[in-house]
Amino acid sequence: MSDTVPYLAEGPRVGIRHFTYDDRAEFTARARESRALHHPWLFPPGTPTAYATYAERLIEDPTKAGFLVCEKDSGAIAGFININNIVEGAFLCGVLGYGAFAHAAGRGLMSEGLRLVVEYAFTTMGLHRLEINVQPRNAASIALARRCGFRLEGFSPDFLFIDGAWRDHERWAITTEMIAKAPSSRRSSRP
Repeated sequence: MSDTVPYLAEGPRVGIRHFTYDDRAEFTARARESRALHHPWLFPPGTPTAYATYAERLIEDPTKAGFLVCEKDSGAIAGFININNIVEGAFLCGVLGYGAFAHAAGRGLMSEGLRLVVEYAFTTMGLHRLEINVQPRNAASIALARRCGFRLEGFSPDFLFIDGAWRDHERWAITTEMIAKAPSSRRSSRP
């Protein structure tokens, strides 16, 4: 991580920061290395051109916020968490999308990162609710949502167009009230 891009929040092992255009080479290399892990759930940009378009939306569009989860000891990008479809006013909600990169998968780094993003969204961004839409067979993503205190709220058939077809999704959510009621061990940044 560049000294000019400080972490927005830090846990014991990771920090979160916004995307920059300078992250292109590392992000796309990690996305290409992680294709087998991500398929058929998500398709992060694997080329410089695709990354530029992706990063521009996350950096410039006020209805989106992109976060990189970085290992504190090396600054290496471990994964990403994006808040999409941010709605203000009476709703104060956003929809999360995320992915770990292969070298970081299964190490608890995304649990720590997701907790940091949730806290940042609820405090600094002033959101009240975050949602995650997960395909029912994506066990790793569902486990991450559970570990971070999200509750299952429903099922939506043919919800999102992914990998050439409309896919069913489970709807998970968390609110500021749920965080306030959670035991202190679930509120911490520990994985």
